[in-house]
Amino acid sequence: MGILSKLGIYFDEVDKIRVLEPEICNQTNELKEQSKIYIEKINEFQKISDTFILLTSNLANEIEKRKMKAIGAHNMLQNMTKEKENHCQQLQALISEKSIELERLKVQLTSLQKIEMEQTEIINQLTHTQ
Repeated sequence: MGILSKLGIYFDEVDKIRVLEPEICNQTNELKEQSKIYIEKINEFQKISDTFILLTSNLANEIEKRKMKAIGAHNMLQNMTKEKENHCQQLQALISEKSIELERLKVQLTSLQKIEMEQTEIINQLTHTQ
């Protein structure tokens, strides 16, 4: 170790004067290069992460849209089922009304037939007695 080395002055491989030891200078430069590579990888990771987040966000939006469509279709189906049930109930009520009316008309027909028979009998009696 020379006098200059004791004072903190060194010469590198091309005989330039350095304040740092050449080995420490080389290690610093190596660390600087590794840091650059690390930063580049971090930036690349950030870009990939941003892309992934964007894709998952878009996918989540699409899923939400389809979910809402499915809910809408399900609600429409439920409404159609309820409407069908209501329509069936209305038809059953109409059938009941018509059945009641049919029974009333049958009774009325029987009554009118009875009256007709009685009148026919009276007419026959009147026409035979004369």
